[in-house]
Amino acid sequence: MARQSTKNGRVAVIGGGPAGMATALSVRQTGHEVTVFERYPHARVAGNILNLWPGPIKALGLMGVDTDGLGAGCFTEFRSHRGKRRARIQLPDDIVRDYHGGYIGLLRRELYERMLATLPEGVIQFNRGVTGFEQDRSGVRLHMSDGAIEEADVLVGADGIDSLVRRTLWGDSPKREHNLHVLAGFVLGKQIDGVEYNENILNHSRTVQGTWSGMLHRGEYGYQWWVLEAHTAGAEFAEDIGTRARMLAAEFGAPLTTLIDATEPGNMQRWPIRDRKPIGQWSSGRITLAGDAAHPTSPYAAYGAGMATEDGYFIGRTLAGVDLTDHDAVTEALARYEKPRKPHTARQSNQAYYIGQLFHHTPWPLRGLRDAILDHTPLLQKVVGESSPGEIIEQIALIDEAEQRFTALRS
Repeated sequence: MARQSTKNGRVAVIGGGPAGMATALSVRQTGHEVTVFERYPHARVAGNILNLWPGPIKALGLMGVDTDGLGAGCFTEFRSHRGKRRARIQLPDDIVRDYHGGYIGLLRRELYERMLATLPEGVIQFNRGVTGFEQDRSGVRLHMSDGAIEEADVLVGADGIDSLVRRTLWGDSPKREHNLHVLAGFVLGKQIDGVEYNENILNHSRTVQGTWSGMLHRGEYGYQWWVLEAHTAGAEFAEDIGTRARMLAAEFGAPLTTLIDATEPGNMQRWPIRDRKPIGQWSSGRITLAGDAAHPTSPYAAYGAGMATEDGYFIGRTLAGVDLTDHDAVTEALARYEKPRKPHTARQSNQAYYIGQLFHHTPWPLRGLRDAILDHTPLLQKVVGESSPGEIIEQIALIDEAEQRFTALRS
C-alpha cells in the first residue's frame, strides 16, 4: 500500500474530453494540483447523441457535477425487426429507482457543459498542444507546441484513440476497423406518436440496426435515433445522411421513419466505427492512460464516454493521499488504478466489437440460423441482458468502495 501523505502534487492531463475532465475533477478533490492541456481552442464535442449507464452517473455526482435532470432515464430492449423481444436489460430495482431506468439519453454537449461548469477557470488550458514528453524518477516534462516546458509529478494521457501518450509508451498499433458506420440524429420539442421518453428500443434486421431512445436536453424532452450498417472502412460516403437513413429505416417503419423525417439536417451526423485492441498495460512509471487513449470502444457498448468518466474518477481516488514526489508510491498507485479497469474495459470493448460483427457481418447463408438462435434461445439475454448489467452493478460497488476509502482518508 502506497504511504499516505498530506503533501500536494502536480498532475498533468492531456486531452479535455470526458476522461480528461473527470480526471481533473477527481484529482482536484484530493488536494493535488491538476492542469488539463487541450490542443483545441475550446471544448471539442465529438459526436451528438450520448448514453450514460448508472456507474458514470454516480461518479459524476460524487465529483461535484450537477446530475439533476441530466438525460432521460430509459429501459432497454433488443428486438427483431418484426418486434420480437430478444433481450431486455435487467438491473436491480434500487438501481432502476435511483437512475430512472437503465441508462440516460442526452446530448454529448450537455455533459461537457456540466463538467466544464464544475471545473474552476484555468484548470483547462486551451490551445496548449503537447508534442512530446519524457520522465524520470523525479517527474515528467511535457514539451508544448508553443515551445514551453511544463513539469508534473504524474501525467494522464486522455488524448483519444490517436493518443500521443499511448503511442509513445507502447508503440503504434493499427486501428481495428469494424467496417460499420452509424447515421444518427435527434429531435427536440416534438411529441412523436408511438415513442415513449423512457424506452430505448434496438431493432435488428438481417443486416441493419435501427434504434430509437428517449432523451432530455436542458430540460426539454426529445428523442435520439440511429441506424447502423456495414460500410467498408475508408470508402467514400457521398450520400445525404437523411436520405440514406430513411432508406435503411424503411424495413422497420414507424416510429423510426417518423423520427428521421422529423429531424433537421443539422441535427444528423455520420461516423465510422473503429477501435483498437485492448493492451496489456496502461501505466509506465509516472504516466498512465484514460478513456479512448486506453480503450476506444464501439457505440455498440453505449459505454465509451461512461467508461472514460469512470477512469477519471478512479484515477483521482487512487492518487488521494499519495506523495506524488515519491516515484515508487506513484507507480504503485497507478498499478492499482489500472488493475481492475483493464479487464472491465477490455470485455466491454471486445464484446461491442463481436456483437457488431455478429449483426452486420455474418455471411448471408448463416443469417437465418443466427436469427433463429437469437429469436428462440436466451443467448442474447444472457450476454447483453444479464452479463453486461452485472458488470455495471460491479462498477457501482467499486465506486462505493473507493468513496468509502476516500471519505475515511479525508476524515
